Amino acid sequence: MVGRSGMTAAVKLDALDMDILRNLNRDARKSYRDIAKDVKASISTVSSRIRRLEADGVITGYAPLIDESKIGYDVMAVVGIRIHKGKLLDVQRRIARDDRVTHVYDITGEWDSVIVIRLRNTRELDAFVKRLGSMEYVERTYTQVVLNVVKEERRVVV
Repeated sequence: MVGRSGMTAAVKLDALDMDILRNLNRDARKSYRDIAKDVKASISTVSSRIRRLEADGVITGYAPLIDESKIGYDVMAVVGIRIHKGKLLDVQRRIARDDRVTHVYDITGEWDSVIVIRLRNTRELDAFVKRLGSMEYVERTYTQVVLNVVKEERRVVV
């Protein structure tokens, strides 16, 4: 999700909106008819609520949850980046264009940004880190390879 910020105002949601979101969170392919039955509302009400949730940016899209390792992405790394003053957004936007970068964050503390990347192997990781380190305005990086994923929840708890 590119461009999401913690600075946006919360959208006012009622109990029905939350019930619909919980249903979609469990199964985004569920039919409006089945959701309507679960939340005890009409199909047209569910349909209009979902359209409004999409228009308001609460629902930003629908995507399958894919196990990356099963399609050959065996290496995950977390990379901290120190970026030259005044160039943070420019560098982050360039990094975010790489499809292997799954997350780009502004953070507090010693580093300016943290990214998460998924790669096929350590050779790709080596090349990525070297390219990243040579980017204009990138002052320094640190890389941590993820050995095990204990929990990785991609759905928001509602």
